[in-house]
Amino acid sequence: MPAIRYEALDPAGRKVSGVLQADTPRQARSQLRAQGLLPVSVVDHARAPERRRLAWARGISAAELSLLTRQMATLLESGLTMEQTLNALIDEAALPLTRDVLNGVKAEVTAGLSLAGALGGYAKSFPDFYCALVHGGEESGALPQVLMHLADYLDARQALKQKTGLALLYPVLVSVVAIAIVTGLLIYVVPQVVQVFQQSRQSLPILTRALIASSDFLRAAWPYLAVGIIGILLAARALLKHAGPRRHLDKLLLRTPWLGALVRGVNTSRFASTLSILVGGGVPLLSALNSGARVVTNTVMREAIELAIERVREGASLARSLGETGAFPRLLIHLVASGELSGKLQQMLERAARLETQALERRLTVFLTMIEPLMILLMGGVVLMIVLAILLPIIEINQLVH
Repeated sequence: MPAIRYEALDPAGRKVSGVLQADTPRQARSQLRAQGLLPVSVVDHARAPERRRLAWARGISAAELSLLTRQMATLLESGLTMEQTLNALIDEAALPLTRDVLNGVKAEVTAGLSLAGALGGYAKSFPDFYCALVHGGEESGALPQVLMHLADYLDARQALKQKTGLALLYPVLVSVVAIAIVTGLLIYVVPQVVQVFQQSRQSLPILTRALIASSDFLRAAWPYLAVGIIGILLAARALLKHAGPRRHLDKLLLRTPWLGALVRGVNTSRFASTLSILVGGGVPLLSALNSGARVVTNTVMREAIELAIERVREGASLARSLGETGAFPRLLIHLVASGELSGKLQQMLERAARLETQALERRLTVFLTMIEPLMILLMGGVVLMIVLAILLPIIEINQLVH
């Protein structure tokens, strides 16, 4: 439910304010009257002008979020209250966007909303897994420890993202340049060259005729192709917002030979890291599993965690419950079983997350090592076909002359 900010008068005529959960402002007024309060102002905070302005903002950067999380953990651990911590963070914030977001969070926390609930209103700055971990830390009373582990996790995640981004930069640049060159040849160069062959009225090779047909089609249909591609992408995006199609896609991704292992590894690492942080912070296992399910992006794997939660609630061990789903790697199952037997579940989960991250890095390295020469060969082959299509008629003309 959205957070509704209100101002009201109590039976003694004193003004009171706060935040309550209601679907609509009208429902909020009914709740206030049921409590004996006279509503004065009821505002859906999600539709407030400040929140609408922040909704269009890009959100706090990953590096800024990591630093902010570490500072919050340090301040809370030193004994400051949540309000004092937020005030200190607002004073230290270097960017206006960060100050605006923290001011909004502080307003909702001061009005009575939990920190996780307040952060959830700023999805572009605080992802779902972040709010899930904060919620688990609040429930266990170990919020500073959870935030410190969360900051370490954000640093590691950002380092992996930067490494992957730098590795992908070269193949992306090669692809963009190659596509631009091929498109330019087909639209501008080829028509001028083949015009000479068409005027000579000679029989053209099949490769040259195919090149001319491709060039004519691309010149005539490129606006429709651009609109069609954009339309397909928008339709796919809208379709994937529904649970059914999204589940089918996630299931297909997991069954894809190489990509499935990558998707499974990413979600397993994230799930194990989340559980490790929460269990280490003293969060009960069922609550930790519920929070861990929220950080998994693959629908099939999230449903598997929900089934495991039911089995754990019935008394089964975590390793057996996860193993019965068949959605997670055997490495995770074995390490969880070892952790449950030895009483070191947090350490085993942390090790599982680390091993899955290392495996993920190896898969990405192999993929990038293979994709670079393949892309160069593919684009070189396309350019070679264009050159041959132009040269073959010239060679035939020379043969006829001699």
